[in-house]
Amino acid sequence: MCGIAGWYRRRSRPVGRDVVARQCERLIHRGPDDDGYLVDGDFGFGMRRLSIIEVERGHQPMTSRDGRYSIVCNGEIFNHLELRRELEPDFRFDTRSDIETLLASFIRWGDDAWLRLEGMYAVAIWDRQSKTLTLARDPLGIKPLFVSQQLGGIAFGSEISALRVVPGFAFDVDDAGIGDFFRFGHVLGPRTIYRQVRALEPGHVMTIGALGSATRRFWQPRIEPRDGLTEEQWIDETRERVRSTVRQHMLSDVPVGVFLSGGVDSSTIAAGMAEASSGRLKAFTAGFPGSKIDETSAAAEVARHLGFEHVVLPIKPETAADVLPAVQRSFDEPTAANSAIPLWYLSRAAAEHVKVVLCGEGGDELFMGYNRQRWARRMSRCAPVVRALGGLDFVGRISRLPGRKLNYIRGYADQFRRGALLNSGFERFFAAVTITSEAVRERIYTPDFAQRWDRPASLERLSEDHFATAQRDLPELEQFMLGDLTVHMQASLLQRLDRASMAHSLEARVPFLSHKFVDWALTIPTDLKLRGRVGKYILRRAVEPMLPPAALGRRKLGFQMPLADWCVGGFNDFAREAWRSSGLAGAGFLDPRGVEQLFDEHRKGVANHGRFLYAIAMLGCWWRDQRPLAPAAMPRPRRLQTG
Repeated sequence: MCGIAGWYRRRSRPVGRDVVARQCERLIHRGPDDDGYLVDGDFGFGMRRLSIIEVERGHQPMTSRDGRYSIVCNGEIFNHLELRRELEPDFRFDTRSDIETLLASFIRWGDDAWLRLEGMYAVAIWDRQSKTLTLARDPLGIKPLFVSQQLGGIAFGSEISALRVVPGFAFDVDDAGIGDFFRFGHVLGPRTIYRQVRALEPGHVMTIGALGSATRRFWQPRIEPRDGLTEEQWIDETRERVRSTVRQHMLSDVPVGVFLSGGVDSSTIAAGMAEASSGRLKAFTAGFPGSKIDETSAAAEVARHLGFEHVVLPIKPETAADVLPAVQRSFDEPTAANSAIPLWYLSRAAAEHVKVVLCGEGGDELFMGYNRQRWARRMSRCAPVVRALGGLDFVGRISRLPGRKLNYIRGYADQFRRGALLNSGFERFFAAVTITSEAVRERIYTPDFAQRWDRPASLERLSEDHFATAQRDLPELEQFMLGDLTVHMQASLLQRLDRASMAHSLEARVPFLSHKFVDWALTIPTDLKLRGRVGKYILRRAVEPMLPPAALGRRKLGFQMPLADWCVGGFNDFAREAWRSSGLAGAGFLDPRGVEQLFDEHRKGVANHGRFLYAIAMLGCWWRDQRPLAPAAMPRPRRLQTG
């Protein structure tokens, strides 16, 4: 696991080793164990390494025996031993490093190599002979990779911070990115918060030559349910697939632990680890004392059953407020992912014990475990009735009710009504993952910002922009699932997992998101995933013999903070102070009066603005610490350095 960065300046303009070194210094938290650099005329790249596999000899950049190709990579290739057996007749390997295997795979198969790899990666390969740079990102977007094309050249990095030291580059806040943030709690890729920076999309490879560049997609998910298997056969196949991917993801020369919430996904991963390991493993749990969403006791029961050493970290509102600036500082962009704080805490605790943890991300997306997916199905079924009753417009016109809970119920009822009137599963997905209504956004935007920024895309337009025409023929529930897997997963969940873990030099692996496991999971019939009110039905049946009896019957709580409750008390005061002291109020995006009204309404219980208040606090922290700086000065021409 590493942080990588580089700059292809082009036009025979030399790249200084010091610039690449400064880029990588911004990534030292991603790789405190080692560093390495290569400069070749107008190109240079480097890395910071967290040593996991081939600890002593896995130094990067790695260069082919003939000196033509060099590679830096952030990630792990879990099937590299199998690939070696296929490559060894023609390649002699000098190390046990998976990155050496990756380089040999590229030399042998070119861009056809990417689909052969099982792993998580963001990779850069330099071809000295053709002066060509190849950038590739794993199919699900587990590892990040950002690019910026300015001044005739292109820079890349694992984090945007590594781009901001490139001389002469500018970084201006993108109005559309701010709009995304207040609509979804994050920026929708490939856009970023800066106009000059884009993310290389998951499952894409970018080839950059001296004069131009081209990008192509090498993988995309396809929902193609299979017929012909009985339920028992699906159960057996699911159990074996889970065991296989977990066993594969335990490849490591250092200790491996697990993030355990007590829910189905993380418990499944833990069970697979217990079967694959002969030693005593460690499980890490974040708790919320006194909250209805606290899962500490459930996680403890699973840990005892499987024989894990259990490490619990209680999180309270006061400590969350104290650490919020540090959490946001770990992100290049503002994020309102409400699990960022517990993940950050949990990663810090785990890093004191292990270098690698396995996580359950992807289970809800692949096996339909989200509450919002069940609500989307209800909306679809109720749509004819709602339309027949004239849209039930009166629900949205109900005025303030006595009591906080009644007002929250009123809001949920109106949200359901609106969702039922939408035209597709894609539209319902985008509506479900918004953190503010259109009415709220109209209240908080300044007239100038609303005027200069094009009106936000309609739900229909968002669906057209993010999904292929062929995918629009899918059943509505499967459309919704695809939105969770391809949009929300990479823009929110994987971003917060990567940043929170790497802030503490901890590698987080996601066995459910091996692209071959995903390909297989998308062949499971929908009725085996969502059976009545039971999500992840087939996964529950498959792991039932591996877990304690009560583990699979609990209501899904989710790994998140109790925002509505916290924002009423002391956390509300912290969020308000973060908003007022950051300078964000004078940035021209938000109307201070409208924002203050939302704080007051939430405290009084008129409406639940918890997610917005958390978002405003996070944006305030980001704005104070990482708002745009003047472009770095362009250095004088210097003697070429090589290495």
